[in-house]
Amino acid sequence: MLYEIAKPFVMGVVRVLWNPTISGTEHIPDQGPVILASNHQAYSDTVFLPGQVRRSVHFLGKSDIFSGRSPLHRVVAAVMRGLRVMPVDRSGGSASRSAIEAGLAVLERGEVLGIFPEGTRSPDGRLYRGRTGVARFALATGAPIVPVAMRGAFEAQRGRKFFPRRRPRIHAVVGEPVDVQEITAAMQGAEEAKVLRAVTDAVMDRILALSDQERSEEYASVVKQRMRAAAGRPPGAEESDAAV
Repeated sequence: MLYEIAKPFVMGVVRVLWNPTISGTEHIPDQGPVILASNHQAYSDTVFLPGQVRRSVHFLGKSDIFSGRSPLHRVVAAVMRGLRVMPVDRSGGSASRSAIEAGLAVLERGEVLGIFPEGTRSPDGRLYRGRTGVARFALATGAPIVPVAMRGAFEAQRGRKFFPRRRPRIHAVVGEPVDVQEITAAMQGAEEAKVLRAVTDAVMDRILALSDQERSEEYASVVKQRMRAAAGRPPGAEESDAAV
């Protein structure tokens, strides 16, 4: 209920301040389970993307956002849950399985699941290697994967923690669904891990074509770990290798 109430108000403010744009929404089915797989350039992605999509979008969020005990943290946690952000522990093992289960539940209800296959925000604007959770969701439910590219978000957010600059304008490009069945049919008899990787790479290839980013074959979390170590800082939760 909070999502439906808050979305028009939040997007009204967003349009006045930043006026983000979106194209290709005709590629998002009007009903049934859908996976929106997007690059992750900035914090604003989780607002600017679903806010411009007609259907409600459920995102997986870091559990530490919801774990604070102060009154402010509790209010933020309640708002995030109301906005369809689901807390996920990304520390690995059973925590990763719980993230998969949470995403599957959304798709099994015939709803839209938003996911950032890179697992965390890009540290430098490049597109990083995708985690295979997006492929697991698609293969388990038959939901189509619709690739999305957020353009301009990294540049607008650069140097700012929460609120992006008004320029460059942030634009979301929605592409045609990835043909998962074609990929799996061509790999009959292959190991599951290879199929998952092939589907994930196909999704990342499509995002790359839409975003025109430079590509890195590393995981973003690994690069962030290296950057934090070089700066003498301890690894952060978002740099865990256990991303969905």
